[in-house]
Amino acid sequence: MDRAQKRQLVSTLNEEWKDAGVMVVAHYTGMTVAQMTEFRKRMKEAGGAVKVAKNRLAKLALKDTDGQGVADLLKGQTCVAYSEDPITAARVSVKYSKENDKLVILGGTMGKTVMDASAVKALADLPSLDELRAKLIGLVQAPATKIARVLKEPGAKLARVLQAQGAKSA
Repeated sequence: MDRAQKRQLVSTLNEEWKDAGVMVVAHYTGMTVAQMTEFRKRMKEAGGAVKVAKNRLAKLALKDTDGQGVADLLKGQTCVAYSEDPITAARVSVKYSKENDKLVILGGTMGKTVMDASAVKALADLPSLDELRAKLIGLVQAPATKIARVLKEPGAKLARVLQAQGAKSA
């Protein structure tokens, strides 16, 4: 890779990582190509991405991003999983690391907050933004449904009484 290609890679990574809501750094020593491909596939399906780059280039790409606090974790064979959603990359990485012990989570960032491995695992256990929205909508709709049921019930009772009277007289 010549200097121009390296500069292009660093600027591309920098642009992608500026928009990242969460970044997870992990060691992948001993993983086969098929395992890494499966990890990338799962991350892409969830809306994230996984990048493997030379640590020196990755550190350069992290400059002027919120994730520059994880530069110290870039030692050895590391990969960076990231997503715009603040939960996705952590959730997919933790789930895959449970299935494959060769993927070892070192830490990550969420915004400017640097997290250790246990914080990344705790973040993965939180519900996603869509799940939280669904719960909130459910909470808002429940009282309205109950009110509508209470308001229509007297009319339904009256209709049943009239129907019963009509059936007796017939």
